[in-house]
Amino acid sequence: MNYFPWLTLVVVLPIFAGSLIFFLPHRGNKVIRWYTICICLTELLLTTYAFGYRFQLDDPLMQLTEDYKWINFFDFYWRLGIDGISIGPILLTGFITTLATLATRPVTRDSRLFHFLMLAMYSGQIGPFSSRDLLLFFIMWELELIPVYLLLSMWGGKKRLYSATKFILYTAGSSVFLLIGVLGIGLYGSNEPTLNFETSANQSYPVALEIIFYIGFLIAFAVKSPIIPLHTWLPDTHGEAHYSTCMLLAGILLKMGAYGLVRINMELLPHAHSIFSPWLMIVGTIQIIYAASTSPGQRNLKKRIAYSSVSHMGFIIIGIGSISDTGLNGAILQIISHGFIGAALFFLAGTSYDRIRLVYLDEMGGMAIAIPKIFTTFSILSMASLALPGMSGFVAELIIFFGILTSQKYLLMTKILITFVMAIGMILTPIYSLSMLRQMFYGYKLFNAPNSYFFDSGPRELFVSISILLPVIGIGVYPDFVFSLSVDKVEAIISNYFYR
Repeated sequence: MNYFPWLTLVVVLPIFAGSLIFFLPHRGNKVIRWYTICICLTELLLTTYAFGYRFQLDDPLMQLTEDYKWINFFDFYWRLGIDGISIGPILLTGFITTLATLATRPVTRDSRLFHFLMLAMYSGQIGPFSSRDLLLFFIMWELELIPVYLLLSMWGGKKRLYSATKFILYTAGSSVFLLIGVLGIGLYGSNEPTLNFETSANQSYPVALEIIFYIGFLIAFAVKSPIIPLHTWLPDTHGEAHYSTCMLLAGILLKMGAYGLVRINMELLPHAHSIFSPWLMIVGTIQIIYAASTSPGQRNLKKRIAYSSVSHMGFIIIGIGSISDTGLNGAILQIISHGFIGAALFFLAGTSYDRIRLVYLDEMGGMAIAIPKIFTTFSILSMASLALPGMSGFVAELIIFFGILTSQKYLLMTKILITFVMAIGMILTPIYSLSMLRQMFYGYKLFNAPNSYFFDSGPRELFVSISILLPVIGIGVYPDFVFSLSVDKVEAIISNYFYR
């Protein structure tokens, strides 16, 4: 155990420092916003320092571990730690939250509460990625729901109460299955709860009981990922949320579900995962085709981007279901890649709305002439979304393809069929991406309209867009940076399936 509680500081700093917002002297929203940005930057620098100088790349075990007795009566421990799978999402969380905070400038109503909820969401999202205790994982999982609900219901669009209620019903309802699974694993075969991840990973269960546990966790993570047919809350939520909230939802919240599938379903329940993995492959393939086919029919810009997120999450599900080193590494890379790209697209959709006050694509057109900088960045990041070579999405999807083809679990014809259907989905992706660009930026509808002059992208929008675009290109050119973090841990997980 480390003598200095680095991870505890990383987890609790945002929410505790954020609570001080309510004691700041009221001197306008600018002070509040910059105070929040300073907290995010401090947190990001602290995280980078702790991980950069103390994390050993070639060690697949948990590092920076902390283990403190928290509640004696329940025998409950505060256990934190990171490994090659969790370090990427934690750094992604810090990066996207900092940029999302910078993107909140239009928020003027109840600015203190808004920024506090953003920081509380920061702690709630880092918590599950760094937890080594099942009950602590559940508590952090639930903590993150409250800020999202309030951000939706108070700063959303016209149907914000409907979308917030739908979000909380889906996510809180699915959390019941997560709690049952956590208690089931913790109490199995012992009078005292055993909630440590490492201990649970070495525990064996009867096959029928392991399948029951697996289904409970799968439902919880399928809602968060989301996996069809439990995805319907996502388009409504994205359609009504403020775009800074959308950045956190698309960039981080969806990845929590995928992370849970790897950390709990795949690592703790390998026998059940081996049974269910073919079904995950089928569902992931259907999800790619379904969401890519549904997206072009969406009139709302943010809902179209939301369905593209559902389609891209299908690749992560397939990578997890492939049970191969290459496939799982590709899924982890796709988690990071889509975190950047999804957040960027929602940010640009929001900045476009700030200028034209339109959300429906059939009302847009001709924006390229009026706002050429936004058109350029939107086009480049749309190319990244459709997996243009040289971008992170291309490498991630290509690695997942190789993961299927090199998997030892499936027959050759099965692998060929899944690869063929995935390829169809990749063909459909440019259709909805390019049609979105055409409807927004080409033609002359808004250009010829009265009062058609719009302010183009300012320094803030350019900074946020370029800050996201650089890692997207960097990972696309040199993906080994992400693989170097996860490869040893992935190898340790996959070895459970072939050498048990």
